[in-house]
Amino acid sequence: MTNTPSFTRRAALAGAASLPLAAAGASAVRASAPMQGLGIAPYQRVKLGAFEVTTILAGTRPVEGPHNIFGLNVDEATFNEVSAAANLPTDVAQFFFTPTVVNTGSELILFDTGLDGAATAAALMAAGYSSDQIDVVVLTHMHGDHIGGLTTGDARTFANARYVTGSTEFDAWAKAENEGFEAKVRPLADETTMLDDGGSVASGITAMAAFGHTPGHMAYMLESDGKQLLLGADFANHYVWSLAHPDWEVKFDQDKAAAAATRRTMLGMLAADKTPFVGYHMPWPAVGYVDSKDDGFVYVPHSYQLLV
Repeated sequence: MTNTPSFTRRAALAGAASLPLAAAGASAVRASAPMQGLGIAPYQRVKLGAFEVTTILAGTRPVEGPHNIFGLNVDEATFNEVSAAANLPTDVAQFFFTPTVVNTGSELILFDTGLDGAATAAALMAAGYSSDQIDVVVLTHMHGDHIGGLTTGDARTFANARYVTGSTEFDAWAKAENEGFEAKVRPLADETTMLDDGGSVASGITAMAAFGHTPGHMAYMLESDGKQLLLGADFANHYVWSLAHPDWEVKFDQDKAAAAATRRTMLGMLAADKTPFVGYHMPWPAVGYVDSKDDGFVYVPHSYQLLV
């Protein structure tokens, strides 16, 4: 038989009377702690069959005037109404830059390199990798926030890597006399494997043409043990302004009609098949699902589906 503690009204009142003093003392201690500023974890790792898929945060920044970028073909009132309905400010948007590392068990493959080699290397290190462990670097397209991290200063960031990109994309930029391409990508041409739609980076990693954002923009489908995940790169650049309204024009889409058609096709596929995807500019940690809604789509952030 155990002894059950007894509580009297007098003891309860005495205990309650002491709480304000204790609470005040605790509050005073907490109030003296310095403000730490905003903080975001630099990586997230999930499982896809036998693959490990790690998104790394190579950078994030606020960008003013989002209507100058998204919804170029709609008026300000429409843009503001859609934004307000989604609890989004209309004066600024937060941009995220999210390369992805895929460990197949035999190779460590990096998809896109961020704006800056040092920042990407630091994010990789936070995730437990070093830059010289990267076996393959895949470039989905040649915009600066995807190729910028190829070098750190004058040195190659990924000293032991080979390179892969789409042939249509490479050829288009090779004719464009673009400074970033000339400095970062052309010197790697002899070490780069060119792929077309359906080409294979490695077993279980297949290129998918997603043209429009750039002339040869590629997405990549991962498949392992019967499970799939799409590395979507920039086929959709915002979780509301691009998904809910895939026909809205985006400043950075070079062929706006083709980009809109690609968005609808790929979003429809993701929604129908319930396939998760990584979007390079989706809200951190950049992994989510797509559902159909009205004439567009809705973004559903990943919770724990790929953690179990």
